[in-house]
Amino acid sequence: MDTGADHEWVDWLRGLLKTGADALGAQPAGDPVLGLRGRTVGCQVTTGVRDRWLRVVTAPPGWACGPAWSGNVDATGITGVRHPEVLDTAEWDEHDRRARAELMTLAPGQAIATDMALRDRISLDDSWWTTLRASLDTLAAHPTDRVCLNADLLRLRILAAFGVTVEPNTLMWTTAHGDLHWANLTNSGCWILDWESWGTAPAGYDAALLHAVSLLRPETAKQVQATFLDVLTGRTGAVAQLAAAAKLLRLVEHGDHPDLAAPLHQHARTLLDTYF
Repeated sequence: MDTGADHEWVDWLRGLLKTGADALGAQPAGDPVLGLRGRTVGCQVTTGVRDRWLRVVTAPPGWACGPAWSGNVDATGITGVRHPEVLDTAEWDEHDRRARAELMTLAPGQAIATDMALRDRISLDDSWWTTLRASLDTLAAHPTDRVCLNADLLRLRILAAFGVTVEPNTLMWTTAHGDLHWANLTNSGCWILDWESWGTAPAGYDAALLHAVSLLRPETAKQVQATFLDVLTGRTGAVAQLAAAAKLLRLVEHGDHPDLAAPLHQHARTLLDTYF
């Protein structure tokens, strides 16, 4: 089955939402929102008592397992960070794929962008940035066995993208969200969405990724850098930024966010000239 966001696929995803809502005793109350490459779909729902969010993810059976499959549920135990909590789940087979519905608390406000890269001017007050910094600091100290970016993958990605070798055992490693971009942050209260990827990564990786997806808006990139200056400088911070750039350049190679290619390469060149 085609996983592109064509009409047939979108209709199929809508059907999954209805199946998930029925299984979890919820009624769709908003328009569906598609995730990256049409792999997930979500919408606001009502349970008769209060509004919730219903998210459905679909994958081939071989991928419908492991940390990414359980990331949102696993994140429910994280305290001190504003994020939706999973209240109930349901799973079923649909054609040749596995589907999983997650009924979640509803985050206030809206996602800041519909795309991971920031292209429009935004205005966020000081308290929003203070909350983001406090949230990532709290998350960094949260113990976990989950892995976001392991040492071998880090080494391979940076070598392939930039031709330099890093030594992971010389870096500081902390817990990261792993997919911190503007479609996963809300404008009200700074809630962090979509916890599929969270786990250990080089310190500063979340800030590095947010900075990288802000490069098309230099004023916001400067704000990210100022907010997280201490974790973005030094050897570990430079490696975290190269890892973030390498991740995004892989997406560019697949046709996503082509306008990020030039600023990503320019930023990486500055890092390489400074630290390598």
